[in-house]
Amino acid sequence: MNDYRAPWWLPGGNLQTIWPALLARRTRGPSPQYRRERWTTPDGDFLDVDWQTATPPSQGAGTQPLVVLFHGLEGSSRSHYAEAFAEVAARNGLAYAVPHFRGCSGELNLAPRAYHSGDHEEIGWILRRMREHHAGPLLAVGVSLGGNALMRWAGEQGEAASRLVGAVASVCSPLDLAAGGHAIGQGFNRLVYTTMFMRSMKPKALRKWAQHPGLFDREALLAARDLYEFDNIFTAPLHGFRGTEDYWQRASAKPHLARIRVPSLVLNARNDPFVPAQSLPRPGEVGKHVTVWQPEEGGHVGFPAGTWPVQVWTMPEAVTAWLLRAAGLDRAG
Repeated sequence: MNDYRAPWWLPGGNLQTIWPALLARRTRGPSPQYRRERWTTPDGDFLDVDWQTATPPSQGAGTQPLVVLFHGLEGSSRSHYAEAFAEVAARNGLAYAVPHFRGCSGELNLAPRAYHSGDHEEIGWILRRMREHHAGPLLAVGVSLGGNALMRWAGEQGEAASRLVGAVASVCSPLDLAAGGHAIGQGFNRLVYTTMFMRSMKPKALRKWAQHPGLFDREALLAARDLYEFDNIFTAPLHGFRGTEDYWQRASAKPHLARIRVPSLVLNARNDPFVPAQSLPRPGEVGKHVTVWQPEEGGHVGFPAGTWPVQVWTMPEAVTAWLLRAAGLDRAG
């Protein structure tokens, strides 16, 4: 992907982000079909896991490699990238699952918490459950927020990560949360992307307050206008952080990349409007187990390719192929 170039008629990071999310083809055929499982969490809450129902005829269920995708902020198994990864998994004879972070499956979770960018304990619990469910090799990919949390987990686990997964990848993740948080709060980003996220996140937070009255300052949240304020009022205090700055600093995966001991891919487009290029990890900031791809174009989880109206499975193809090679499976074509 380092030599990726977007179609000439989609110049710039914003077009390469928005067009793929809204208008690009995600699959060659019908949308993926999922079977949902509900898992009870250790704290008595729940999360929902969508398993792709297509079982390749040449593979026994439960023995082929399983790709586990951790979605981004307010994402789901129906996000454009999730459906594109599902397409690639099915085409390559791989099992595929999307665990939803709490509150992202269409039903509000029960506990006085939600999810956050550094939720590596939740990532670890999910992967352990996946290991119990599936006999074949596990490969994990995280997109945006999910990628930061996954890399944070890999850094925390060190050598132990390889007992659960063969390889991991992050896609367009804000590994320096402060840089990404400030970028999305300015100019066009604030007008478009911040507005989009807040339109989804604030109502959820208010429903959480109704579920647990007094959990946070409701009036302050109603007045919040950007993600910095939202995280300061809601995300940080609910998950044990002192405030936004403490959350962004402690949850960022970038300082932990050198501690990773499992094969890992870090893919970021240098024109991603959410993730400033100057904040991306440099070669000296990662260890020998981490491969860095930083193409000049691609936007935020965009990477449109092909003819009108473009498709978005080129990036999942490249990432899936890398995961299989890195894990010694070499099955993607």
